[in-house]
Amino acid sequence: MSYKDDLALALSLADAVDALTIAGSLGDFAVEFKADDTPVTAIDRAAEELIRDRLLAERPADTIVGEEFGVTTGTEKLNSPRRWVIDPIDGTKNFVRGVPAWATLIGLIVDDVAVVGVVSAPALGRRWYAAQGSGAWTVTTMPGHPQEPRRISVSGTSDLADAFVSISSLIGWENRDLLEPLLDLTRATARTRAFGDFWSYMLVAEGAVDIACEPELALHDMTALVPIVTEAGGMFTSLGGTPGPFGGDALATNGILHDKVLSILAPR
Repeated sequence: MSYKDDLALALSLADAVDALTIAGSLGDFAVEFKADDTPVTAIDRAAEELIRDRLLAERPADTIVGEEFGVTTGTEKLNSPRRWVIDPIDGTKNFVRGVPAWATLIGLIVDDVAVVGVVSAPALGRRWYAAQGSGAWTVTTMPGHPQEPRRISVSGTSDLADAFVSISSLIGWENRDLLEPLLDLTRATARTRAFGDFWSYMLVAEGAVDIACEPELALHDMTALVPIVTEAGGMFTSLGGTPGPFGGDALATNGILHDKVLSILAPR
């Protein structure tokens, strides 16, 4: 099945949202805190509303799942096999502090498989996207770089001792009693950095990083990432090895190293 039209829609949505979020990031905005103590702004909400309004108009039968406004069921089926999953600003903590590493994530799940993903990071001048069977691509708007999309692929690193790893905050690993396994991974690899959020996984898809992992994630954090990593030739599972964005945590690798990393990090 071709998802060309769905990808085109997701890219069009990202264009519109990028304009909104960039303009918002340059102005004054209030920051609120949700029940889980994570920040949210009016820009997060406006970005999700923009995407929802377009999806409701152009894909009325589909379910919509968003970080800020929950689940909206499609008009034709209560439980549509097609679910659009939205994170209007992944990296809101960065956004509110002026760190440019934040992005809009737009993903599509069909029959419980993530088949389309768009990750748009306008403050970095970067976008990554993929549809099942069509490869993974990136485009940059930074001066001095080619403006045409280029196909991306994961690295060929085969030895953990040569691998680059990107991780998240150590506190989350500690909270899950996984800090020692994480430290074991860092000891076994060549270099560890914390690029954070979506960016870690896009660097895996590009082949710049070999392993990315996080101990606590939601569906909206992961859905858009999965097709990009897998279409680039990588693997994306939970820390327990469940494929896709459904396990509540994440491990993305170039595929070659996946089983080795799972054996170190898998919850015990």
